[in-house]
Amino acid sequence: MSKEKIALAYSGGLDTSVILTWLKEHYDADVIAVCFNAGQDDDFEAIDKKAYATGASKSYVIDVREEFLTDFVWPTLKAGAVYENDYLLGTSMARPLMAKHLTEIAEREGAAAIAHGCTGKGNDQVRFESTVRALNPALKIIAPWRVWDLKSREDCIKYAEERGIPIAQSLKKIYSRDQNLWHISHEGGNLEDTWNEHLDDILQMSVTPESAPDRPTFVEIDFERGVPVGLDGAGLSPVALLERLNKLGGDNGVGTIDIVENRLVGMKSRGVYETPGGTILFNALSALQKLVFDRDTMNYKNTVALKFAQMVYDGQWYTPLRAALSAFVDSVNEPVTGTVRMKLYKGNAAPVASKSPNSLYNEAFATFSEDDVYDQKDAEGFINLFSLPMKIRAIQKRLR
Repeated sequence: MSKEKIALAYSGGLDTSVILTWLKEHYDADVIAVCFNAGQDDDFEAIDKKAYATGASKSYVIDVREEFLTDFVWPTLKAGAVYENDYLLGTSMARPLMAKHLTEIAEREGAAAIAHGCTGKGNDQVRFESTVRALNPALKIIAPWRVWDLKSREDCIKYAEERGIPIAQSLKKIYSRDQNLWHISHEGGNLEDTWNEHLDDILQMSVTPESAPDRPTFVEIDFERGVPVGLDGAGLSPVALLERLNKLGGDNGVGTIDIVENRLVGMKSRGVYETPGGTILFNALSALQKLVFDRDTMNYKNTVALKFAQMVYDGQWYTPLRAALSAFVDSVNEPVTGTVRMKLYKGNAAPVASKSPNSLYNEAFATFSEDDVYDQKDAEGFINLFSLPMKIRAIQKRLR
């Protein structure tokens, strides 16, 4: 009889390298390694070879970069979703995409279970497993970090060394990192003490603002219906566009944050996030939306953005409500077409000019000079009615 199969979300890093071996030791199953190229700076050919060398019965390397941007990043960007005023949701957006493909491969290979390397204290376990349950609740889920005897990454390093599993981590270089086209996150190590200032050498995609050039860099970003489509007048594919902005932003020290956030599972965590290109796009699109949206639309879009960010962070991508929110976001962004000029300088990404054929700004109406749309004498009646509740309250107080 053939062995049972387990599809493992595999990165070739410390955790999943150990997990692959651990699964073979504890389950009578073939392990199928599934690696996703979401834009991280990895040698995917080497990862594929390492999976087989570590004992995988089959290995997949799937390029999800463009799908990641078009189906997950752009919808979240258009919503203006940012978690707790800081985090641009880089890891959060990638997990449901990866879990979707992992589920599809498990079905294709006839696997009975999927496995992942998410810790029992983190958010990613929720994002992976919620997606799997939304797409195929029949699949069994194996989460080694919740059941094995290894209690720390130091234990994993020792386990790997004892079994001859090649790893890049060491006790002196033990940051937990997650990278994709949108960002790279850093956790663990000396960051676990919030009184420790993060070291500059932690940065992978960016320089520090102090090290950035003394002269600003300018870039013009073209949007169509809220989606970035070109730079400096030249149309670009989603991947090429973000790669270019990552380079420009990284060179100018843009988009690095050091934050303490509230995890879904109830504890706080500290991380350093680098999101150079994403920060530029977020600031640029926000400026263009301000040019095009009326006040009520802007305010309601901001309300939706808070809920959208929470749902993405919590792994609720494949839900009716997230789909409905995206329908609203798509609708209000229909007129968000135009160009924004960004100034990048020593950690800042500032919009300095914007234009749109659908702009609601009109110099003739905004000027203090006379125009045919606004009669300044009308303001008196408007103010009388607008302030009437305050006036009545003051009168009543004086009569008491």
